[in-house]
Formats: sequence, structure tokens, C-alpha cells
Amino acid sequence: MGEETGFTLTLERVRDYEFRVRFDWPEAPVLTVDEPPPLGARGGPNASRLLAAAVANCLSASLLFCLEKSRTPPGALRSTVTGTLARNAAGRLRIAGLEVAIDLEGMQDAGNRLARCGELFEEFCVVTASVRRGIPVGVTVRADGEVVHREPAAASD
Repeated sequence: MGEETGFTLTLERVRDYEFRVRFDWPEAPVLTVDEPPPLGARGGPNASRLLAAAVANCLSASLLFCLEKSRTPPGALRSTVTGTLARNAAGRLRIAGLEVAIDLEGMQDAGNRLARCGELFEEFCVVTASVRRGIPVGVTVRADGEVVHREPAAASD
């Protein structure tokens, strides 16, 4: 996977709590983010959903990279991330945890290569490793419906 040393995004307020996000890649589309009512109009995902998407995307890409390098690409890959919100001791809403499930299809002949990728892929996910410093993240990988990897959400540091 490519190595980056930094990035810069620009957010511009449209109205109320709606913002346009411009990425540092000219070919990347502009993204609209917004808060749900009563603050915003839900014109796009909010920051909590973007964080969850980033975690699931990074894990999915890391697993896919490993599987492709081991010459066992999946027939299909679908990831689902579920976020839990809770109030802290001060009554402030926080992301209390994320659970990511990655479902692979067409992996009947993957065997040891899939097991090896299951041991490695989380170590190379920049976003999840960073987020885990403050938010518990659990990960489950299923191949053709069978659980082949499970990393329970652990309490943050």
C-alpha cells in the first residue's frame, strides 16, 4: 500500500451545519457533510459516520491488499460498521465503540493464506490503529459465512 506523509482537506460552510469537503486530490469529488436534525438537515454524513466509514474502509482495504498479495482475492467483499454512542461522565455524547464485520465470498480455496491475512491485516490499518487509542474497535471477518477472524473490542488506553 502507498505511503503518505500527510494530507490537507478544506471544509467550507454552506449553511447551518452543512459543509463542503474538498480533498487534496483534484480528481476526488466534493463531499457534503452535515449534522442530523435538529442542528442540521442530514444533507450528508456527519463526523461520527465518516469516522466509522474510515475505520471500515481502512480495514477492508488492508485485508483486500493482503489477500491479493497472497493470490487469493475474494469474489466479493462487503463491510458493515456499527457505531455505539454513549454519554461520558460529563454528559457529553461520545463514540463508545465500533464493530466492523467484513464478509468475503468465494474463499473456499483460501485456506492458510486467508488465516495468515487474518493475523496480519489489522496491523497495517493506519486509521484503526490510530482510532483504537481512544475508541474500542472490534473486528470480525467471515469467509463464505464462517467466522475466520475475530478481534474483540478492547477498552481504550
